[in-house]
Amino acid sequence: MNDISLSKGANCVVPATAVHAVLRWKAVPGAPDVDATALLLTAGGTVRGDGDFVFYNQPRHASGAVAHRGKRTEPDGLVADTVAVDRNGLEAGVERVVLCAATDGGTFGEVSGLTLELLDAATGAALVRYEMSGGPETAFVCGELYVRDGRWKFRAVGQGYDTGLAGLATDFGVAVEDDFGVAVEDDFGVAVEGDEPVPTPPAAPAEEHLPVDLRKRLALRKEQVSVSLRKHGADGLRARVVLVLDASGSMSELYDDGVVAGVVERMAAVAAQLDDDGAMGAWVFADRPARLPDLLLGGLPEWISLHVRLDDPWQYGQGERRAGQVAMSRIGWGNNEPKVIAKVREDVRKEPSADPTLVLFFSDGGVYEDERIEQQLRAAVKEPVFWQFVGLGRADYGVLERFDTLPNRSLDNVGFFAVDDITTLSDQELYDRLLSQFPAWVVAARRAGVLGPEASRPAP
Repeated sequence: MNDISLSKGANCVVPATAVHAVLRWKAVPGAPDVDATALLLTAGGTVRGDGDFVFYNQPRHASGAVAHRGKRTEPDGLVADTVAVDRNGLEAGVERVVLCAATDGGTFGEVSGLTLELLDAATGAALVRYEMSGGPETAFVCGELYVRDGRWKFRAVGQGYDTGLAGLATDFGVAVEDDFGVAVEDDFGVAVEGDEPVPTPPAAPAEEHLPVDLRKRLALRKEQVSVSLRKHGADGLRARVVLVLDASGSMSELYDDGVVAGVVERMAAVAAQLDDDGAMGAWVFADRPARLPDLLLGGLPEWISLHVRLDDPWQYGQGERRAGQVAMSRIGWGNNEPKVIAKVREDVRKEPSADPTLVLFFSDGGVYEDERIEQQLRAAVKEPVFWQFVGLGRADYGVLERFDTLPNRSLDNVGFFAVDDITTLSDQELYDRLLSQFPAWVVAARRAGVLGPEASRPAP
């Protein structure tokens, strides 16, 4: 079956009751990201409540009839974001499903190749195609699915809004400002629509209260970190350590098998050796980044239990969060490295330190935002931060693998290596590889004036 190409305002019959509405656009350097959303409307043209708004932070309608399926990278530099709609699951009172899009960090005039395509959910066959273009708009009503005279139909709408996702949602009755907070981010850098503020977690216990076996492992690992530093002439080096963990869907097995928890425990020793207070900042990311509470060594087991996890994206809003936890399902299921890099850079600027910052960034790959990543890391060359990327497994790491060879940089502020199975790498070998470039960067950054002179410290 050939798909039907529609122009603005046209409509057609949809021959499948269950469809995937796939929003596509071309990934272009410097262009904004795009998010697909949906609204379930009554005959009056409004939602019945905030639950009728389906988007990245609320990915599944209670009826199950509409669900945000998340982003994926496709060939030819295309990115796709999908919303699934099943006519047979729509509740009484829902007259139509409006399919929308919103930009993140720009306007639709900067987005290339924006297209909405309806696919048969059962067979994957293309049914309808609608090509769009924009200007100053930051949100779009792309089209709508509705029933007319017993037939399931689609209309190409193409109505733009310059007030963003919040303005669009408000027009359809979503209580954005009162209790939904669509456009607001919490202190962790992720939207918290309708939630109470996350309580501050209690202070961590002292390190001596850790289990004996864990204390022994940490003591040995701190010494191994010190050995690695001595190998590179950096004995006694001090640094602020920030951990970044990939929490995209492809990481599920690594979380389930305890691999990520093991990584966190091993990185805690790096922070304990390098940082005067032993604290380690931490972020997780998928489609969106979220800041976690700092990891303090004495609270390591509890911190891992609370924060090293993935939530099933289909279980949005179910269960209770404990103090300090981020709703992981709200950060999405895809990959957006540039956004978390930008957030970490912003954090470092807000909280300056006399010591350099070492970012330990763990990911299983699937990198597709090469241009935006390169822009962020090139812009960070004159900042007091070294970015050490670690690939978990064999995957496409894009520009991260090539960064050492990129020309026209005054400082090499990026390191990268990948391992098939990090659990088979000894602690000493892991620390040697983690710290192989950081000490030389510190020396070069001091010479270039990116870092100030090393502060004198009292003897231990």
